[in-house]
Amino acid sequence: MKIESLRRLRGPNVYLSRPAVVARLRLDELTGVETSDVTGFAERLLRALPGLAEHHCAAGAPGGFVSRLRGGTYFGHVTEHACIELSQMIGRDVSFGRTVSAGVPGLYDLIVECPIDESPDSSLPGELLQAAVDLVAGVHAGLDFGHFRLDALAALAEREAAGPSTRAIITAARRRGIPVERFDDLSLLRLGWGVRRRLAWAAMTDRTSGVGVDIAGDKQVTRRLLAEAGVPIAEGGPARTASQAVDLLVRLGGPVVVKPRQGRHGDHVTLGVSTAAQVERAFRAAGEDVIVERQLGGRDYRVLVVAGEVVAAAERIAAHVTGDGRATIAELIERVNADPRRGTGHSRVLTRVDADEELLERQGWALTGVPPNGLEVWLAATANLSTGATSHDVTERVHPDVARLCLRVAALLGLDIAGIDLRLPDIAEPVPALVDGGEVTGGVLEVNAVPGLRMHLAPVRGRARDVGDAIVRAMFPGGSDGRIPTAAVTGTNGKTTVARLAAHLLASGGTRVGLTTTDDVRVDGRVIYRADATGPLSAQMVLGDPSVQVAVLETARGGLIRRGLGYDWSDVGVITNITADHLGQDGLETIEDLAHVKALVAERVREGGTLVLNADDPWVRNLVERPRVRADRKRVVWFGLDARQPVVVEHLAKGATAYLLQDGWLTQATGARRTPLMRMAELPGAYGGAAPHVVANALAAIAAARALGAGQEDVVRRLTEFDWVVDNPGRATLLRLGDVSVFVDYAHNPAALAATLRTLHKLWGPDRCVVALTLPGDRRDDLLAASAQVVADGVTRAVLYEDEDPGPRARGEVSKLVEREMRARRPKLTAVPAQGYEEAVPAALRLARSGDVVLVIYEKLDPVLELLAQLGALPVGEAPVPVRLAPPKRPSPASVLFGNVATGRHAAYSGWHEK
Repeated sequence: MKIESLRRLRGPNVYLSRPAVVARLRLDELTGVETSDVTGFAERLLRALPGLAEHHCAAGAPGGFVSRLRGGTYFGHVTEHACIELSQMIGRDVSFGRTVSAGVPGLYDLIVECPIDESPDSSLPGELLQAAVDLVAGVHAGLDFGHFRLDALAALAEREAAGPSTRAIITAARRRGIPVERFDDLSLLRLGWGVRRRLAWAAMTDRTSGVGVDIAGDKQVTRRLLAEAGVPIAEGGPARTASQAVDLLVRLGGPVVVKPRQGRHGDHVTLGVSTAAQVERAFRAAGEDVIVERQLGGRDYRVLVVAGEVVAAAERIAAHVTGDGRATIAELIERVNADPRRGTGHSRVLTRVDADEELLERQGWALTGVPPNGLEVWLAATANLSTGATSHDVTERVHPDVARLCLRVAALLGLDIAGIDLRLPDIAEPVPALVDGGEVTGGVLEVNAVPGLRMHLAPVRGRARDVGDAIVRAMFPGGSDGRIPTAAVTGTNGKTTVARLAAHLLASGGTRVGLTTTDDVRVDGRVIYRADATGPLSAQMVLGDPSVQVAVLETARGGLIRRGLGYDWSDVGVITNITADHLGQDGLETIEDLAHVKALVAERVREGGTLVLNADDPWVRNLVERPRVRADRKRVVWFGLDARQPVVVEHLAKGATAYLLQDGWLTQATGARRTPLMRMAELPGAYGGAAPHVVANALAAIAAARALGAGQEDVVRRLTEFDWVVDNPGRATLLRLGDVSVFVDYAHNPAALAATLRTLHKLWGPDRCVVALTLPGDRRDDLLAASAQVVADGVTRAVLYEDEDPGPRARGEVSKLVEREMRARRPKLTAVPAQGYEEAVPAALRLARSGDVVLVIYEKLDPVLELLAQLGALPVGEAPVPVRLAPPKRPSPASVLFGNVATGRHAAYSGWHEK
């Protein structure tokens, strides 16, 4: 068996609502072989992975998979379950898997769930799948495996796992419905969207003062700042030479603490130092830039302050073992480290214990010693969790005086989140006031700007504190979910136009809209990224922009299948139509398959959100019957050109809302009430009503904008301001070149081509159309043939060309197929081959007669516009009849046709179409 490819679905997808990984698995010699065909396979596999006995599989109860295994199942299915079991064995909480045929014998897609807090770039899913493949292949070959590569996989999982602090914030955010995204394998989180977006790095937020972080990182600066504010701290000072450190010991008297001036996690901190020799050793160990301070008596405490509130407090107990009179210290340490909560680093709630042999020696012990029953032997001098310490929750015991002190300390350093380390006789008692010349008996040891949360999340004794929630509440006060209004637009045709129109309508009053489409990503009307931007990465580009107030996301089939959604929920989902296109790709064989994929946008509209659906499309109408769409929990708004559609009539009878074409008006209908919005003849891009599909697109966009709160008057006004040429380039764009009209469009499937040609026939007549046609090479033969037949019915002259990239086909193959089908449909058709758009467009213009229209179907818009500009074509608004235009004042590249895309306006175009 071999894994041919691996892809990550980073959000909700067609398989489940959580992230997943999809592996393309080739079985090779195991093609057609079932587990029951291999003697002893089931028993050997269960010896290797006994946990498989608990897998439900399709049976819905433990043992279901074993029944399938013994009764006979294919090896792709076995590999899926092996991967899930290996994941669970290393503590990776996953349970969902599915194996589906990839359409070729012996080729399967394995879909396995990924933990929601795992980095989208994690290498662990691939490693687990490969381990599962190797294990199943080995068992098939007659080998027995024990814990197969588990140690290496577990170590990788621990390295990449979010730490307890990060997990606590993720959990709290998700509980509140706040979107949260983890970056790489770091502790950096992005919470919320757009203008409500916040960043957190472990327990530090984007509002944490950089000055405060630097102050807390320098222990001497912290000491001075606190001392000058009257905060009790241990007497001491800095030392940069060993002699200075010894002088401080002499002045202070022992015992003292020697610690790095800029240390962390208790590293290289030495307590109980009483002699010059000890000071010198501690000085060198701490990096020769140290703080020497008197060691205070009492207990070690950590108080967590978040946004001016004490949210948790813990007493920290240094790592130690308690003798039983039988075991050595080394054996006692081994028992302590057997606790599954302990691990290396900070990935678990407790850290493994290592003995400080010098400290043991000072207590008169060695690792081989056997301490008597009940005797505590200390293994670390500091009470940091990173050195193996444990914690006891004391939040409810904190004296108000101690709480006030901690709040004051956090404010003095300017920190929104701070961990205050204290040494006090008892945190339940007030802190003694400072007396000039008096001895400090308790006070502040350090201030931590990025405090670890482990000690509060899982104390060994006492109540766990949900400090992650405290941080999230501080970042998102008032119950905010951190979201901005978001609309997702999908369908086969028209989705780019609908998305652009909706974004334009929502931009009223200076609202900053983020928009993704087939052509680019725009923020506040300016292009920030040029590409086919209809997948999850583009969606995250918009949602992660802190200037965006509203998001409109065109969401295409390819991104949905290959990468999943780039968001968890939207407020509005728009489905324009579902018709034959892209069949034969990505496992889509029928329109029903395509509808299943598009339905994901409808399924992921939040409860109480709005579904905007095309009442004229039967596939779209059927979506409301799908269980996962759950239309009963969402507001459905229909749009369409036929106000007599039964679904619309029934909908309005219930008092609901639809957006319809009635008596030549774009109309909002609610119950029996009808509110005319705009005459169809005045709608930009509709060419006086000759393009009804544009009317349908406008109705969908109006419905989406209104659902997101746009006012009726604003919508109508913004609609009249929509400049079709500038704001929707390459979609039904009309130009003039002499006495010939040029109509530029992106139609690539039979339905889109038919709609475009119907428009041209209404404007120019059926015999006045010439086409420069390219069709994508990744389409199935029957779809190419259907498109060719539609074009043959609509034109008398054609120039056929191919894009630079013919996809999976040989160059010239698509053009030959299209020509064959067109000639079969219209034998007298004039068909001219061309090499690329550079030849095709001039050739089509030569075929045109005075008063004709040349339809240019393109694959890449900008080069075609550049060429048309060089030929002298100029935009003419929507006039379908010959007009004489004023000449341009300067050369006309594509930017003169459509303006500077970055500014969204055309500098020299205004008024030409009026002359």
